[in-house]
Amino acid sequence: MRICFLFNHDQVHQVAHSLPIALAMLDAQVDAEIVIATSNARLTAEVTRLAGGRPGLPVVELGLKRRSSRLLGRTLGGLLPAEKLLFYRDNLDFFRQVDVLVVAEKTSLILKTRFGLDRLKFVHTRHGAGDRAVGFDRASALFDHVLVSGPKIRDRLIHETGVRPEAISVVGYPKFDLAPAAPPRPLPDDGRPLVLYNPHVSPHLSSWFAVGRQVLDWFVDHPEYQLIFAPHVMLFERPFTISIDKLRIDRPGRLEPRHLNAPNIHVDLGSRASTTMVYTQAADIYLGDASSQVYEFLLRPRPCIFLNPQGHAWEGDANFGHWRLGRVIPGVDQLGDALETAWADHAATYGQVQRELFESSFDLTSEPSARRAARALAAFAGLSAPLLQPPTELSRVANG
Repeated sequence: MRICFLFNHDQVHQVAHSLPIALAMLDAQVDAEIVIATSNARLTAEVTRLAGGRPGLPVVELGLKRRSSRLLGRTLGGLLPAEKLLFYRDNLDFFRQVDVLVVAEKTSLILKTRFGLDRLKFVHTRHGAGDRAVGFDRASALFDHVLVSGPKIRDRLIHETGVRPEAISVVGYPKFDLAPAAPPRPLPDDGRPLVLYNPHVSPHLSSWFAVGRQVLDWFVDHPEYQLIFAPHVMLFERPFTISIDKLRIDRPGRLEPRHLNAPNIHVDLGSRASTTMVYTQAADIYLGDASSQVYEFLLRPRPCIFLNPQGHAWEGDANFGHWRLGRVIPGVDQLGDALETAWADHAATYGQVQRELFESSFDLTSEPSARRAARALAAFAGLSAPLLQPPTELSRVANG
């Protein structure tokens, strides 16, 4: 049996969500061939880095095979993820030799729906534990098995997308296995509160397009605070951004010198540090909108503030469940007050909510999540793996 862990994206942010599972299966010496496939050199480098330089890592770097694909990819790449989609057509021979394909995203389903690879089994690891509607669309039901982080995800998949309960395994969050023990602080630790502004990429949800520059202006004018500006890594990756679930296109634009040069602002538009939980663990306060990174921030509960300049009717909507974690403000005019009262609000109102939502989002035990996921995957594939036998006793891990 051949099991392939596939990474096909412009950025590296999905690698940490499923690579630890591949490494756990390699360590357990499962009765199958494990292959790690990437679509470009950037992803290969990240796989190698996260694997710690282990020798003999079974990595194969695929790419666009046809000249027409490369030309079309370059032509449309500034607007659409053309190369990401053309990649599947150009590598059909490779995927025909795979029995189980493990992915963190959904575009790979084109192999089943467009190219007819019905024999290939698809396992979805997901990437993040967020609440956005796009994470719970009907495509989820096309996977043969889904590995989820906690009961919140499991229940929504069953009730909203039609995924069969027996096709879901709750395994925790493999990315947490890689969490930095002592994250470096990107700005001087001089007593000033450190805020992380983490806007999402989707134009219909992101605060960036409406008020993002006003947020940066506010921090330029208030040096008593420090700011990490680390948006979703895809926000500035292309000249245009497009919402998938609700069609909308917008331009992220460029940052002004006053933002880039402000001594109290650290700007990171998509480096590796934006994907490794360095910023979510270093910051004192989270400021965002729709990114699932807020749940990674809750690995250590702290104040959260959410921007709603588009006036979403969010209360009672499961797609905005994370907005229960902190104060929701319509614009920058309320930012100063929200920051000033952030810790008091957290203690009085939001701390308990954060603990409850964290536990429903992440079912963590003393067993590493990657090992749990590897055990679930081995069971799905019918593999013999003595080193992946479940431990006799597991204790829940409390956050905070």
